[in-house]
Amino acid sequence: MNHRILITGGTGFIGQVLCPKLIAKGYSLTVLSRQSEADVLAACGRVEAVSDLDLLVDHPGFDGVINLAGEGIADKRWNNQRKQQLRDSRIALTRQLVSVIRTWSARPKVLVSGSAVGFYGNQDSARVTEDTAPNDEFTHRLCRDWEAEANQLKSDGIRVCLSRTGVVAGPDGGFLQRMLLPFRLGLGGRLGSGNQYMPWVHRDDVVSALIFMLESENATGPYNVVSPNPVTNREFTRCLASVLNRPAIFPAPAPVLKIALGEMSRLLLTGQQAVPQRLLQQDFRFTYPDLTSALESCVR
Repeated sequence: MNHRILITGGTGFIGQVLCPKLIAKGYSLTVLSRQSEADVLAACGRVEAVSDLDLLVDHPGFDGVINLAGEGIADKRWNNQRKQQLRDSRIALTRQLVSVIRTWSARPKVLVSGSAVGFYGNQDSARVTEDTAPNDEFTHRLCRDWEAEANQLKSDGIRVCLSRTGVVAGPDGGFLQRMLLPFRLGLGGRLGSGNQYMPWVHRDDVVSALIFMLESENATGPYNVVSPNPVTNREFTRCLASVLNRPAIFPAPAPVLKIALGEMSRLLLTGQQAVPQRLLQQDFRFTYPDLTSALESCVR
């Protein structure tokens, strides 16, 4: 196999695992990144690095595109400027990507584009599938508009898949890295009431799901890329403490989180009991369906 794939966001937490997997399968990769070529090669392996989408205008074309670009939603406190940065890094970039793809001599067969379970907004304890009606809030509007830009390519006869990814757990990065130090010190605990659901997923399963969407010709539309066994924040923190052989007795009260983080505290205090209904219907197999084994693989 020598299919050519363009990846945006390839140097990120997911892309650093995805790229070597695709290379091992025989794909030729071009990675869009603002990082130096040396840093891209160090993060992704044997790839072609491109610093600007405009350099790909009138390109001969790629067989597929995986669009993972987007600034970290929890990296900075939200204000109007930060919200616009989050929108630009997702929506504006995807709009530009679609425009560039339409200049290619040969169109790709598939676009796999990032999204998140934040599409649904807060859903309390309701079971959330790809058909669940969203709650209108910032994360929903962000993901809705992001997906809408990617879906523009459906009118060009391109298969479009949307990866509504949950909270990604993996070693050496991501949200789990921020939790490990306090938990290892015995200072961890639930967030708020702890009753909000955390739609977690292991990074290896995210990578496998992206490759599944890329390669499965019958895959199309949105997919909840989450573990089939969602847990509450209380259950998650208890499990993490158990894996680390530490107590989890220091909860972070909701009022404190709201004062510290403002509107962004909703990422921690609300959630979705999301399930990967469409992946399971299409016989996708999870490597880490169980939280204990997933966390053990992340912290060992």
